[in-house]
Amino acid sequence: MKQALSKNPARLTGLDPIVSDRTAVLILGSFPGGRSLAEGQYYAHPQNHFWKILQSIWPDSPLPAGNDSYPVRRGWLLDRGLGVWDVYAACEREGSLDSAIRNAEVNDIAGLALPRLAAIAHNGGESFRHARHTQGLGVPVYRLPSSSAANASWSFERKRAAWREVFLAHGLV
Repeated sequence: MKQALSKNPARLTGLDPIVSDRTAVLILGSFPGGRSLAEGQYYAHPQNHFWKILQSIWPDSPLPAGNDSYPVRRGWLLDRGLGVWDVYAACEREGSLDSAIRNAEVNDIAGLALPRLAAIAHNGGESFRHARHTQGLGVPVYRLPSSSAANASWSFERKRAAWREVFLAHGLV
């Protein structure tokens, strides 16, 4: 039985950015999924390939696992010159699919004022739809294949290669 969508979905607020003055490549998703919002952690769903892709690019530096590992994972990202945020600050959505996002408010990406920013990498098509908000920052803007497991048209190896190519182009690998 198909569940009917609510006429008044809840207004959701995204997560704070993970950035530092060393951020060279800012990875922008669209908006955190339900599990990520509930846990207050980017890419918290175990089937999302985000952390697995990054670990495969830097295999000599293992990512910690477990419920209390997120603060260390945040530091791991920053140590590699990566930052993470989303194009949407808030939206209405039922479920976790990008296609269900309504009445979205765009984040002020330029307001981050990252002194070493060398590139913006959009994690998937919904994020990339808002590339116009990042193109004025004077850095290359890339569309990466979505790390979502729902992106079944790209194999893990193809995703990994595309992500690695961007990081390599900016001296992070």
